[in-house]
Amino acid sequence: MVQSLSPREEQNATPDVRQLEEENRRLKERLNSYSVIFERSLDAIVILNKNGEFVDVNEAACKLFEMDKFDLIGRSLFSFLELVPPDILLFQQSMLQKFGSFSDELLIKLPDGKVKHIEFSIKKDVFHEFDLVMMRDVSAHKALERERIIHEFLFRDVFNRAVDGIVIFDEFGRFIDVNPAFSMSLNLEKGKLLNLSFQQFVARECANEFARLLAEVKEKGTAKGELSLVRPDGTVKMFELTVTSNVYSGFYMAIMRDVTDRKNMEIKLQKSEERFRAIFEQAHEAILIWDDFGYILNANPAASRTFELPLNLLVRRNLLDFVEYGDEKVKRIFSEFRQKGEIRDELTFHMPNGEQKQLEFTMKKRAIDGYHLTIFRNVSGRRKIERELRESEQKFRSIFDHSMDGILLWDEQHRIIDANPIACGIFSAEKEALLGRKVGELLPDRARRQLNKLMDECQRAGEAIGEVEFSDETKERIIEFSLKKEVISGVGMMTFRDMTERKEMELQLRKSDTLNVVGELAASIAHEIRNPMTALKGFIQLLQGSIDGDYSMYFNVILKRIESIITEFLVLAKPHAVQYKQNDICKIMQDTIDLISAQAMMNNVQIIADFDRGLPPVYCELNQLKQVFINILKNAIEVMPKGGDITVRIARMGKNVRISITDQGGGIPKDKIKKLGEPFYTTKERGTGLGLMVSYKIIEEHQGKIDVESEVGVGTTFHITLPIERTEREDDDGD
Repeated sequence: MVQSLSPREEQNATPDVRQLEEENRRLKERLNSYSVIFERSLDAIVILNKNGEFVDVNEAACKLFEMDKFDLIGRSLFSFLELVPPDILLFQQSMLQKFGSFSDELLIKLPDGKVKHIEFSIKKDVFHEFDLVMMRDVSAHKALERERIIHEFLFRDVFNRAVDGIVIFDEFGRFIDVNPAFSMSLNLEKGKLLNLSFQQFVARECANEFARLLAEVKEKGTAKGELSLVRPDGTVKMFELTVTSNVYSGFYMAIMRDVTDRKNMEIKLQKSEERFRAIFEQAHEAILIWDDFGYILNANPAASRTFELPLNLLVRRNLLDFVEYGDEKVKRIFSEFRQKGEIRDELTFHMPNGEQKQLEFTMKKRAIDGYHLTIFRNVSGRRKIERELRESEQKFRSIFDHSMDGILLWDEQHRIIDANPIACGIFSAEKEALLGRKVGELLPDRARRQLNKLMDECQRAGEAIGEVEFSDETKERIIEFSLKKEVISGVGMMTFRDMTERKEMELQLRKSDTLNVVGELAASIAHEIRNPMTALKGFIQLLQGSIDGDYSMYFNVILKRIESIITEFLVLAKPHAVQYKQNDICKIMQDTIDLISAQAMMNNVQIIADFDRGLPPVYCELNQLKQVFINILKNAIEVMPKGGDITVRIARMGKNVRISITDQGGGIPKDKIKKLGEPFYTTKERGTGLGLMVSYKIIEEHQGKIDVESEVGVGTTFHITLPIERTEREDDDGD
């Protein structure tokens, strides 16, 4: 029999019903407002009733449980937790009742038997009698942890101190050895365990899994899985394990991690009035809610970080303030958004601090309470890297293709993997014909031997430089090679240029400089000739006045002086063959000083010679060195128009001889010293600059060097360093 309410009771109940209806209406409005964020969340979101049954789930939750939404709703969460020990479930429920929210990890077993390891956060009574749970699948992360742990516990001393259980067992599952951690997990002493086997502890539902693990490890050498072991007191321990075969005398090793007890249990106390507010606040992506005019109404903390503004200032701004609204792409995006209601794209956003960020975004029209929702992701770093890679490749390709030198890239077997147009021109071959060939195959035998020596040096030192001579169909060619072992991993680079014309030009310049020196010395030589001729004339006059004496001595002096001057002149003026042999460097310098002393006296210059005694002979070309000394001494005389001293010092320095020529001229500025030796660079009004250029080249061919020290207003010193013994080079060989 149905008991009816009295009129008074009906009157009192009416406000309660209206209140419930009003509250229900508000809840529905909130639910609709945040449905978009709820569905788009990357984490699984589940709403449970007090019985642990699914009331609502998002798409991520369906993927996590691998079930349709309609199949999940109404199902109990506990149906997926059969692998979790009851005491753990009781503990977690007590924590929820005590604190109202907490975070932990769980193992869930899907209907098809698949087991997943999840992290979860739960908050009690988010909506009256409903609990909010956020879940994330961390199975892959756990698998990586297991692989890392395998390598950390291979040694015996680690075996005894390992936190994870380590078991050595035979092909029948019998325990050969166990570590203390495993003994503690099963609550049995090691001595008792060694008389037992895995099968005596494996839970009945895991028997097939254990058989599968044994079969897989026998076949593949390794296997991974999960097992539940039942302890003597009846409690169940869940292990993640990796099994490896033949670790010791044909036995198997299992490294087992006890996942029953949670290691990193952290209780996250969060106070939230709405379940979707928690999602909004904790999202890693920037989220903006804005109206039809572009004004931002709400933003999450991630948006504050992205747009470089505090939240209270960000919500006052207009979304269009951050973009170039006049840009065609911006206009197109907003036009398409108004037409379709949603859009996914990316734009450059201008931050208040002047920074520009490339943001990828998803816009949804009227997603929340009639306002628009936009979710942003900063892709500036990724786009910058992509742009730099493209620009770097374009720059390299442009330099590679347009270089004035030939460039080859070669692999570790010295096979050509790329060649620029200049390289193809030097070897007179198409690029396709060069690729895959070894570099040495492009040269004749002698040139190949020279190049192989350079490549051997490059292999040892990482780089090498040298010249290779070879003949093609038309003429002798000289190619200068520069090798670098690894410009990038596994790739070497070879640059080279045709030096044939340059070598010919240097030879012509050297000849030209010799003529220039002879011309400049002509006046002083003529002066020296006039003096003995005048003396000869006087002697003849004396002979005419008195013929009684013996005047043959005068004739000898005259003839000897004339012969000496003419001989030196002919040595410089007439081309001669280059012939290296042992020579006294002091004698060469003294002969040069004697030759140029007349010009020095005409300019009121005194040459002071300071030679060490007992200097060994130097292997050199006499006439070339004399030409160098004349060039430098003449320059020293010409920079002292008012006269002065030139000091010439020769001393031994280890395996070398050093010649230092110091003048008292005006000196050379530092920025001009480095240009000395360049063709046609000179500080003299009528100079050609060829003298020093040829001098530098001659000393270089003698395997020596020229260093210059100078101080403006004080003077300049040319240091010429020559080896006592000349080292034979490949270039010196004659075939």
